[in-house]
Amino acid sequence: MNKVFLIGNLTRDPELSETPSGVSVCRFSIAVNRNYTNSEGERETDFFHVTAWRGLGESVARFCKKGNKVAVTGNVQLRNWEDNDGNKHQGVDIIAQDVEFLTPKASSESDRNDGWGTRQQDNSDKRQARKPVAKSFDEDGDIPF
Repeated sequence: MNKVFLIGNLTRDPELSETPSGVSVCRFSIAVNRNYTNSEGERETDFFHVTAWRGLGESVARFCKKGNKVAVTGNVQLRNWEDNDGNKHQGVDIIAQDVEFLTPKASSESDRNDGWGTRQQDNSDKRQARKPVAKSFDEDGDIPF
């Protein structure tokens, strides 16, 4: 089984392009922190190149930017190539099957963008004015279950 789950931050803005046949492809990289620290007490980071195709790639390019946290589910693909000098190289790419956006939607004091290109009024004053009302508790000792 070839399956990978990664959670990390984009290291650069996604790059959306099309193949000659018109299929959308988005390439981006994520930085993933390791779960442990090295001998100097520092947490090491791994960097992964991710490719997302068609609608998934278009969504990543539209809604993600450098620094956003994402969860990527996909598979590992080994890539071999030869450079102009004839040197052989090998690399690992992640082919995304699903990308979940983990960075909260941006907000500011006056208004915010809902992530879908729609601007919404900031209702924080209304939310602060409405305080939750505690329901009364029957203190006669009866347990409701």
